Amino acid sequence: MSTFYEQVGGEKFFADLVSQFYAVVATDPILRPMYPETDMKGAAQRLQWFLEQYWGGPRTYQENRGHPRLRMRHAEFPITQAARDAWLNAMHQAVNGVEMDAALKAELWIYLELAANSLVNQPD
Repeated sequence: MSTFYEQVGGEKFFADLVSQFYAVVATDPILRPMYPETDMKGAAQRLQWFLEQYWGGPRTYQENRGHPRLRMRHAEFPITQAARDAWLNAMHQAVNGVEMDAALKAELWIYLELAANSLVNQPD
């Protein structure tokens, strides 16, 4: 049985997804200020590593950063419903910009929504 990572095309798929996501982030008035100019490439690399590992690919994230602990790692950022919505919008554009099986897309989207909802830490 192959992993989700393998079914979608592995590293190439996730690199494309993350690249499209950060193209939207770069121009979003809510999201862009959350990323230091000097760390945009680093943030993209970490997201790619995380997604690859989560979906059954290499454990590069864990090897370089330890356990993901998403809520802890995002605690320093004020994440409101508006920020969550902006993140989901950027990710929605990225997901729609990559080719993938509809069932796999639905599975990915369910996870992304759950993850985004779990990171909200501030009232609007």
